Amino acid sequence: MQRIAESELIINDRGAIYHLNLRPEELANTVIVVGDPDRVKKVSKHFDRIEHQLQHREFITHTGYIGTKRLSVLSTGIGPDNIDIALNELDALANIDFTTRMIKTKFTKLNIIRFGTSGSLQADIPVDSFVASTHGLGLDNLLNFYAYEKNTDEKEMANAFIAQTQLDTSITNPYAFKGSQLLLKKFGSDFHKGITVTCPGFYGPQGRVLRLGLSNPGFINRLTDFSFNNHRITNFEMETSAIYGLGKLMGHDCLSVNAIVANRVVQQFSKDSDATVEQLIIKALEILTA
Repeated sequence: MQRIAESELIINDRGAIYHLNLRPEELANTVIVVGDPDRVKKVSKHFDRIEHQLQHREFITHTGYIGTKRLSVLSTGIGPDNIDIALNELDALANIDFTTRMIKTKFTKLNIIRFGTSGSLQADIPVDSFVASTHGLGLDNLLNFYAYEKNTDEKEMANAFIAQTQLDTSITNPYAFKGSQLLLKKFGSDFHKGITVTCPGFYGPQGRVLRLGLSNPGFINRLTDFSFNNHRITNFEMETSAIYGLGKLMGHDCLSVNAIVANRVVQQFSKDSDATVEQLIIKALEILTA
């Protein structure tokens, strides 16, 4: 097995991986990822005790306990490019020996759960409700940089998406990945279930018009109408497909749960999105520590 070079796996002077500034012993096997750095303390305030608090750039990590359950909560920042950093470095912390720079012979599976905010694409999924994503469907191209074999269902979903939405594949080649069925089963009827579309931006890629026009003005409306094998698109945001794709290729269990703060169909925005996010955090932590 080949040693991983210093330029590929960057370890700082305290023996921590570069971007996350974490050492392997500072990471729990259950990792909550949030986009907003300020949301880390909103999660960790529910911990009974905190062992480690670390920060480098937008990456803040608190590791601690609720009862006997050890958890880490990590801020990733916004977008699939940041997820590429976070997921690769989380996996390295679990599965690469930092002393020898060799991949460990014994694999450690992480549970990685996104606590996010999102916009609904269905009129019957109102603001201040919650979504647990059955699939992540990526418009961001991140997974197209990795070598992997697409399974039949995920390939068919991506092809159906191209056909039904009339997507211009010169802009993006979509991909689809399932979330962890093991984790999804824990999140019951309080959570809407469906496909989450991940976009590479907040404005044009999500159909918002300020001063610039769109190359495909009706595209977002066609997301609402998409269906595949009894699955529909419930919401869209900027992280889920990257988490599901990288997580699956690395062998981890990943789930994305989102507070719906906007409904793009009826054009509503939550009157108290902070309270909705707090309720998501409380509910999801109860499920994960039950």
